[in-house]
Amino acid sequence: MTANLSQEVIDLLNDPETTKVLATVDTAGEPHAVVKQSLHLGEDGNIHYLERIESSTTNRNLVRSIWFDGSVAISLTGRNGRTVQIKGKPIKIHVSGPLFLDHYNRLRATLGDSDLAGVWVIEPERVIDQALETRRAIEAEKHPHFIHLDRLARH
Repeated sequence: MTANLSQEVIDLLNDPETTKVLATVDTAGEPHAVVKQSLHLGEDGNIHYLERIESSTTNRNLVRSIWFDGSVAISLTGRNGRTVQIKGKPIKIHVSGPLFLDHYNRLRATLGDSDLAGVWVIEPERVIDQALETRRAIEAEKHPHFIHLDRLARH
């Protein structure tokens, strides 16, 4: 099920100063998480990721995710410390056509002689607020008895 991204998350995703980490898994279930600044919101409401190296671990893992209905996680941390995680599914890769050509031309105009292996389309399924206060409140509600003993002591 596709998650609609709030304007706050869209702004965070499209901000070039946001640190963006894409996490995938390989055939053995081993995680692979790397900073990928080329993640942005596409006009179709999905997340687009520009893969520049066809033989990269990330690209191989994304192909595997399509074949075996796998998921990915995208962590976004803004310059103000705002952090969210987006869980999603890779649903398509563009290796030609108008979308690919548009990104390819913009990439070369910005970075010069650059390659583009493909434009991945990732459908966002869930957005998780990773702010410490939010996580603490959620965990306290789910697990009210998980509390460090020193916090129970009264002064």
